[in-house]
Amino acid sequence: MASLFFSYSHIDEQLRDRLEVHLAQLKRDGLIDAWHDRRILAGSNLDDSISEQLEAADIVLLLVSSDFINSDYCYSREMEPALERHARKEAHVIPVILRACDWTSSPIGKLLAVPTDARAVTSWPNQDEALTDVAKAIRKVANSLVSKNAAAQSQIRSAQAPSIAAPAAAAAELLPRSSNMRLKKEFSDFDRDEFITGTFDFMARFFDGSLQELGARHPDFKGRFERIDSRKFTASIYKGGKAVAQCTVALGAFGRSTGEITYSDQVSSHSNSYNEALTVGADSQQLFFKPMMSMMGGSRDHQLSSQGAAEYYWSRLIERLQG
Repeated sequence: MASLFFSYSHIDEQLRDRLEVHLAQLKRDGLIDAWHDRRILAGSNLDDSISEQLEAADIVLLLVSSDFINSDYCYSREMEPALERHARKEAHVIPVILRACDWTSSPIGKLLAVPTDARAVTSWPNQDEALTDVAKAIRKVANSLVSKNAAAQSQIRSAQAPSIAAPAAAAAELLPRSSNMRLKKEFSDFDRDEFITGTFDFMARFFDGSLQELGARHPDFKGRFERIDSRKFTASIYKGGKAVAQCTVALGAFGRSTGEITYSDQVSSHSNSYNEALTVGADSQQLFFKPMMSMMGGSRDHQLSSQGAAEYYWSRLIERLQG
């Protein structure tokens, strides 16, 4: 498994979150173990934690934007050491162009950047296609590193093993085997609580960023995001100063349990009504969200990831403007 380090500007956190979601299958395949500074535990030394992880990373993703280049910390404390390790072949650095900027004259200008043709993620008509392109490129690098590590370990074991064991080892490597090694996973209450609170926090950032992007693309509309507290936020869309779409999203509010994320079609101080609720479900491999109502084509069998849950509620808000 290759360790992966995200170097990014916090202004691009939403895009980093979306990229990490697209890397989920690489994690499930055991190819990567991803790390970024939001994983730092309370009370830890920030600089030491970042330096330690950067020094140990097999793959370093530089999430490039004008804000990344403008950040002295990203540029000097993360990018430059990463490039030094890349030059020594101790790590593999991949520039990921998130937003259009003048990066080609920087030290990373000589590296092959992703997505394809170094076209910025935000310039693609469908950003999911761009991030999928990035994930496929990272998969190739991770596969290469894992294969090299496996070959190196095999050489070490061969050198250490007695010569009489070599034929037996060679024979073992040729034995047929099944690719079906998947076993049922067990999820604790802690796993479920972490999943739902993490999704709610992601959903809040997702709505905040989506409202900002909506205003940038459609000047006639303005968005307003308000984080009420750690368990509730509101989102409003205005046209000509008049509210045309609003919602309240809460973690276990409206009289519901803390194991649900609820949605109300209005901004209100009342907490006894809601229009939809997402509950946590699980299969043999993963946790997911299930909608309680019949908003998704009359079916309640959908299994939503954190990204899918955020998109689901955002679609509920914006659909009033798309009819």
